[in-house]
Amino acid sequence: MTPGSGLQAGLKNRHLSMIAIGGVIGAGLFVGSSSGIATAGPGILLSYALVGTLVVLVMRMLGEMSAANPTSGSFSAHADRALGRWAGFSIGWLYWFFWVVVLAVEATAGAKILEGWVPAVPQWGWALIVMIVLTATNLVSVGSYGEFEFWFAGIKVVAIGAFVVIGLLAVFGVLPGVDADKASFANLTSHDGFLPHGPGAILTGVLLVVFSFMGSEIATLAAGESEDPQRAVTKSTNSIIWRIGVFYLGSILVVVSLLPWNDPSITKDGSYVAALNSLGIAHAGQIMNVIVLTSVLSCLNSGLYTASRMAFSLGERGDAPKAFARVNSRGVPMTAILASVVFGFVAVFFNYLSPDKIFLFLVNSSGAVALFVWLVICFSQLRMRKIIQREAPEKLVVRMWLYPYLTWATATMIVGVLVYMLFDTEHDGRQTVLLSLLVAAIVLVIAVVRQRLAAARPAPAAESPADKVSVG
Repeated sequence: MTPGSGLQAGLKNRHLSMIAIGGVIGAGLFVGSSSGIATAGPGILLSYALVGTLVVLVMRMLGEMSAANPTSGSFSAHADRALGRWAGFSIGWLYWFFWVVVLAVEATAGAKILEGWVPAVPQWGWALIVMIVLTATNLVSVGSYGEFEFWFAGIKVVAIGAFVVIGLLAVFGVLPGVDADKASFANLTSHDGFLPHGPGAILTGVLLVVFSFMGSEIATLAAGESEDPQRAVTKSTNSIIWRIGVFYLGSILVVVSLLPWNDPSITKDGSYVAALNSLGIAHAGQIMNVIVLTSVLSCLNSGLYTASRMAFSLGERGDAPKAFARVNSRGVPMTAILASVVFGFVAVFFNYLSPDKIFLFLVNSSGAVALFVWLVICFSQLRMRKIIQREAPEKLVVRMWLYPYLTWATATMIVGVLVYMLFDTEHDGRQTVLLSLLVAAIVLVIAVVRQRLAAARPAPAAESPADKVSVG
């Protein structure tokens, strides 16, 4: 934790472990995977593998910096030191913007499910209720956030784990009482091949799945409020490979093995519901709705926590109002939380007032922020490694592999994805990148202007040349 920050070490090791595990399982995995499968066929596995490799490498870099200096600002604070105030300011505010928009998206997704169960309460009413409940949770203490997230993430982990085990048993034909006639690894190649739409579909698949990985960095922000920050960061960084392997690659492999990739039920019902239905599991749709709702609430809970801690860190560094850096007696940054949730409420309002204009602009203009964050982490690590080696080499308990070559290769891959998105008009890739670049440019201009104004201010009276004593 940052010395004198006022935040309290209210997160236990079990909280951090589950936050790290559950952080990579977003609602996007359940909701968005069907469009990826329809686009790339079984080859979507390569898309997930490519993005997963990218996330593993980026998290390794972030783990190296965060283990050496655990802080609630995470990559924004590292960029501040490694690249300059402009970088920390820009990426911090962009990340905050990303998560407050996510609050609105997830609140709406959760409200749709809840309205289906209790139609007497309108959708906007449910969105309001879930936002209020999770705001209250975050305001109580960081421990209450950790406890909620522990159980939310636990349900997600158990559900995905059970899905993978049951699915594999069915594929091997040893699941008792189930006649899964379509289930076979032959589904990976028997319907127009492993890449039915050609190799180019792999990159298109990357665009569709890349944003479902956002959230894997939350553990490094939360580590600043844990009992043993360095251990928490090291543990979450070292476990990222198996987490992505099991939860993403494992579950998608099960889906495309249980059913042919072009089975209409995958796009109609959703990939996981279709897979469960193929096994004849009763009430598969409702079971999956409960799991998706849990993921949505988990994402809302973490999103509010993450946005508020980034706002707190920005306030602490003078890049946001000072009130953001104040904490109450329980170590909770109330102003930062309330400011984040107010913007979230406004975005929810826009979702009902102007879903096709204002809200769509907000969603698209924050869409590529994940890639911007990963790119900044790469460039920060290139500089920060030298700083740590020079000042405190004993803090390099986590090291990026093959530095600096693999760091440069990762940065090149991220730029490649952004460039490919510019040529993607079918899935709104171009619009997302251009709008995100527009917002990034505005924030960057504000950062540079602030920095120049600060540099132009006269030095304090005690340090002015007129007050200095001439020696000789």
